[in-house]
Amino acid sequence: MNDYLPLLGLLVAAGTLLMWFLCRAWRACGEANGVDWGSSLNNHIVGCIALFCRYVHHFQYQPIPLPAEGGALVVANHISGLDPFLLIVASPRPLRFLIAREEYERFGLRWLFRRGRCIPVDRDRNPERALREALRALEAGDVVALFPQGRIHLESDGPRKLKGGVVRLAHKSGCPIYPVRVDDVRGAGHTVRGVLFPSEAKLRVAPVLHCEDMDHATCLDILAARLALDSALPDNPPEQAKLP
Repeated sequence: MNDYLPLLGLLVAAGTLLMWFLCRAWRACGEANGVDWGSSLNNHIVGCIALFCRYVHHFQYQPIPLPAEGGALVVANHISGLDPFLLIVASPRPLRFLIAREEYERFGLRWLFRRGRCIPVDRDRNPERALREALRALEAGDVVALFPQGRIHLESDGPRKLKGGVVRLAHKSGCPIYPVRVDDVRGAGHTVRGVLFPSEAKLRVAPVLHCEDMDHATCLDILAARLALDSALPDNPPEQAKLP
């Protein structure tokens, strides 16, 4: 038995050190998040996302200028699996994402999507159900985020028409649309690579869009132009911020 005491002591010391490191990391995650996502666990998860975007993706962004309260729509181009993380970090309020049903049901991640109050979209069977839930969320004062391209899409893939659900939601709810553009993700075009490959990710904010006095097609065309940043913003806006 005495022969195993040094090994046992080493294991205890290693376990203690590991627990200390995990507690420090968990505390750092909590301190990295300044937005209340409804629970301590959610807030720590968002803090971990913020640290990940800071140190792995050197994320630079303009904070999304959302109102302090009331419903709003956040809309972005979709170039990788990293995009939702970047929107979460850049938003001063919790976001409720519309997410494809097949992604929502992905093994090991459903609990996370449920905690984030994501809204699954069954695109083949009943997409209207998700739109109704999103409309209820907007009317309750939540911020709903979505990617109107419908899937990961790069400009090099050629033009892709935006899905009109976001404009329908804007018309029915009267909520403004906040377009943002994601760029410079090294793993662009991929879900997992986009998250894991280090990059110099950037997020820029286009002017807010109010669709109340526009018809559906006009609002969708303007939104497409703003997501492309057609003359909407300079390449390096002076107010661009880097995670502290």
